[in-house]
Amino acid sequence: MTKEISDPPGLRLAPLSSWMQENVADFDASSPIQATLLAGGRSNVSYRIDDASNSSWVLRRPPLGHIMPSAHDMGREFRVLSGLNKVSFPTPTTRGYCEDENVIGAKFMMMDFVDGRVIESAKTAQSLSAQQASEISQELVDTLARLHAVDPAAAGLDQLGKPAGYLQRQVKRWGEQWQITKTRELPEIEALHAWLETAIAKVPDSLPTSIVHGDYRIDNVILDSTQSEIIAVLDWEMSTLGDPISDLAISLVYWSQATDTLRKKIPVAEDVTSGPGFWSRQQVLDRYVEQTGLDVSHLDECVALACFKLAVIMESIHHRNLSGQQLGAAAGAQSTMGEATVALTELGLAVTTSGAIAALNS
Repeated sequence: MTKEISDPPGLRLAPLSSWMQENVADFDASSPIQATLLAGGRSNVSYRIDDASNSSWVLRRPPLGHIMPSAHDMGREFRVLSGLNKVSFPTPTTRGYCEDENVIGAKFMMMDFVDGRVIESAKTAQSLSAQQASEISQELVDTLARLHAVDPAAAGLDQLGKPAGYLQRQVKRWGEQWQITKTRELPEIEALHAWLETAIAKVPDSLPTSIVHGDYRIDNVILDSTQSEIIAVLDWEMSTLGDPISDLAISLVYWSQATDTLRKKIPVAEDVTSGPGFWSRQQVLDRYVEQTGLDVSHLDECVALACFKLAVIMESIHHRNLSGQQLGAAAGAQSTMGEATVALTELGLAVTTSGAIAALNS
């Protein structure tokens, strides 16, 4: 008797297998596929899919439950990854995109599974030598600089977004997302948004533009199994054309140092870069400027905006947790995600008075 395999949350294995048979080269449908929820996802949900021949892919789909408007666009992520594949930027190879929600219950994309190391926790980071930590720090910064040097037209991504007015649109968009997402009133986040509306309006609209990742951090990359080389950058759902300094700002907010206080309240990549050998935020900033030559005079505004954006995202996860519909690393973390929204707001407000690096280091 064949044992019936139950569907994991967010997937329908039988119709997925049929879709893969028609759309994914070298897929072996001689026995039922196996699906494993990959840890780490706080927004879009990722599953490892294995076939009868032990070939592996990754399926990405939107989260269950509360979804912010215009977020979690699988078609966009597929398009970005496919474009970056063309220019040999380190990304997983795309295999297919499905718009038919009848297959698994949502639109989804598939890409190759990349086998390597993910430094997702302080415990994992402790296995690194100080030299390895330093090499990985440099690799993270240099890979970000390399992304910002990619010609969007060469990648077929020159129509990905409207670079002009990018920061101003970000302030407006995330302000609207807050109103839709919030689970309680937070006057402090309203104050941060008001400051951003005024400050970002003064930033020149003629700044350089590039492909931006939107969520660039150490646990969103896969390293070679033995070398300090990034072989794949993941999670492109927020990618667009915009201000490259906004990417640097997100990275600096996610970066951690041993002496941090507010940053320790944010349950993402906690203390991963706090150990011996990892660079300071100032070193990250200096290396980025050295590699790109870009003007970072509006870094304070971008870091405050990054804090606001991340606060809204954490509130969205908090919203899904309250309704029991969050999958992945943040599932069940009602209190910590709600606290992260407050901590990020405090951090953003500190940036407005002390400056980016000083506030992040506090």
